[in-house]
Amino acid sequence: MCRQHDCGSCWNRRECLQLISATTAGGALWFSWTVARSDEGPGPTDYVDVRDLRPTPEVRVMACFLEFPRPYWLGWPGTTYDLDTRQAEFRAQLEEAAGRLGIHVQWEGTPVNSEAGVAEWIAKIKAQKPHAAVVILQHFGTWGWASLVAKEAQVPLIIFSPIGMAFTGHVAGPARMSGVHVVSSMDISGVEQGLRAVRAKRMFEETRVLWIRGNDHGETVLERLGTKVRAIPRDTFNQEFDKQPVTDEVRELADLLRRQAVKIVEPNEQDALNAMRTYVTAKRLLAREKAHALSMDCLGMVGARLVPTPPCAGWMLLQDQGITAGCEADLWGAMSLMLTSYLLDRPGFMNDPVPETVHNTLIVAHCTSGTRITGFDQEPAPYILRNHSESALGVAVQVLWPEGQPVTLVRFTGPGELIVDTGKVVGNVQTPPAGGCRTSVEVLMDDVEDCRDVRGFHQVVTLGNHRANLRAFCNLYGVKLTRSPRFSTFEGA
Repeated sequence: MCRQHDCGSCWNRRECLQLISATTAGGALWFSWTVARSDEGPGPTDYVDVRDLRPTPEVRVMACFLEFPRPYWLGWPGTTYDLDTRQAEFRAQLEEAAGRLGIHVQWEGTPVNSEAGVAEWIAKIKAQKPHAAVVILQHFGTWGWASLVAKEAQVPLIIFSPIGMAFTGHVAGPARMSGVHVVSSMDISGVEQGLRAVRAKRMFEETRVLWIRGNDHGETVLERLGTKVRAIPRDTFNQEFDKQPVTDEVRELADLLRRQAVKIVEPNEQDALNAMRTYVTAKRLLAREKAHALSMDCLGMVGARLVPTPPCAGWMLLQDQGITAGCEADLWGAMSLMLTSYLLDRPGFMNDPVPETVHNTLIVAHCTSGTRITGFDQEPAPYILRNHSESALGVAVQVLWPEGQPVTLVRFTGPGELIVDTGKVVGNVQTPPAGGCRTSVEVLMDDVEDCRDVRGFHQVVTLGNHRANLRAFCNLYGVKLTRSPRFSTFEGA
């Protein structure tokens, strides 16, 4: 917690620093350290509230029950199935999940129980153009109608089939249709996975990423995901950094950065001030460009000695607040970070993958990991303040990941393919004696016989096993989900 001050007497025109939990439109929480506008020193001092940088799009879903004419006789779910009670339960559960995610659900007035009714509902979907549709099946004879909605409504479709509404043969066909997420369960959390995917897609569509590298100018839109990418020259950032004074906000954030560390090894107070100048500079640049995320050639900037610190600590803070900040101008790495933020409500950790061949594990190493790895609304992981190992400059952060916990590795190879692997944290690697980046986490991979076979580079690691959520996103938006080979590709291995 921050120190308490009498804001009215000793702070004049600025507020004391507060740790604030802010609810996003999606129902997730992220933590923001904020101060009011400061008027200190030369250069830009306008305060930017980080909460204004995360997209909060409208998300609309149309939903209905599909049933056969009553009363039921023979056929599943059976004559003892209480339609009215089950429908009331499912409706309440769906509305509760949608409410937490900030999604508006428009229900069809009465259950649909005829071909004519299905055709009428499809026409309504086409006219109103929701972002997705949900059908809840109440008879195993309604699968043909659900498939018709999937083929003709022209929106992503979530099919919820409670147990007693399907055999394997009913599910197999629709589950393999692009744009369809099928849940066959009594657990409606599977539907929430689909709703999360719809919300994430809308957030992608409302996001502009700053791509800071080279001398490029211009803007494009990513296929399938709909994200806008605005290229600006790399020198834009270091020039803005040079103008950024040490304001009250910078001082207080630097103080918090040091006080909340479990240990400080190399960085001094000036290093911490410079690290938080990168954070404030990034916020101002994002606000100026009407952007919500960034990916920057930070390593090139450090190599050219254009800044006194890499932006690692500033990026950590942005990630913890739900704002994607990617390293090395790796656009698809940034998009992968954005996926964990928008879909899973937690920061990811973009890494360099290193095979550990004696223990057959994967070392995931880089200098920027968020600390709110269990969720934006959860307690942070402990961290140690270090310098940047490759340059010995400024501040990099070693985040200590919890041993024994599952993790998921994701990587967009492009707009149409996502690599998804899972594993378990088995340790945190210290530098030294090891070389490489400061946050180095050792992962025992699931179902990968040889650690040398793990696919991708700059994969994004996130805490927890999220394969089901990622599969829902891929199903609904036509993204191919792939994984590393299970069996070794090395001859004689």
